[in-house]
Amino acid sequence: MGSKHHKPHYYDRNESVRITIDGRNIIEGSLTLPSEPKGVVIFAHGSGSSRHSPRNKYVAQVLNESGIATLLIDLLTSEEENIDNITREHRFDIRLLSRRLIAATDWLSRSIELTKLKVGYFGASTGAAAALVAAVERANLVYAVVSRGGRPDLATGDILVHVEAPTLLIVGENDKEVIDLNEKALKQLTKIEKKRKIVTVPRATHLFEEPGALEEVAKHASGWFQCFFLEEKS
Repeated sequence: MGSKHHKPHYYDRNESVRITIDGRNIIEGSLTLPSEPKGVVIFAHGSGSSRHSPRNKYVAQVLNESGIATLLIDLLTSEEENIDNITREHRFDIRLLSRRLIAATDWLSRSIELTKLKVGYFGASTGAAAALVAAVERANLVYAVVSRGGRPDLATGDILVHVEAPTLLIVGENDKEVIDLNEKALKQLTKIEKKRKIVTVPRATHLFEEPGALEEVAKHASGWFQCFFLEEKS
């Protein structure tokens, strides 16, 4: 975790949200709204993580301080999480995770208060693959994607060649296998050749637990979202 502690601005609004999926399942999330937000970033967690992940909460807080709203969402229901903790089957089900992320995106677009906000995705681990799949499915709504220690290579089929949202892949310098997977995935993002980038955080491993590593992640993510939330879609 980072060494700096960011305090929410007095005008931040924090809400717990419940989103109904497929007419019956419910996923839960935490929505934070600064005043006059520049956009909203949905966090797609992976590999057994949840909206309570201290790493993603830290990054979300930094985004909030730069005027970006955040929605940290559990892509699995509580029952599915209990099963996944034993079998690990759902965390690698990219189709399931991406459908849940799309549902959260659609929920935002139906909100009178949030419908005009530009959307970004922040995906960690397998959540990065889900974010890229969802970005293709909702290309008209998604303005930017950031992956932290992600597995974009797990995006199903030829999804990567269809990604239109500017994409930043952040990996730790000492996370050698994931660096290789990200570099290969980056080359497949052919539609966004000038809006794709990989950043390697010095001395960091997969979870970015080293001093200063998470601050670097948050700084790069914040800059990426702010840049592309200001752009209009071509």
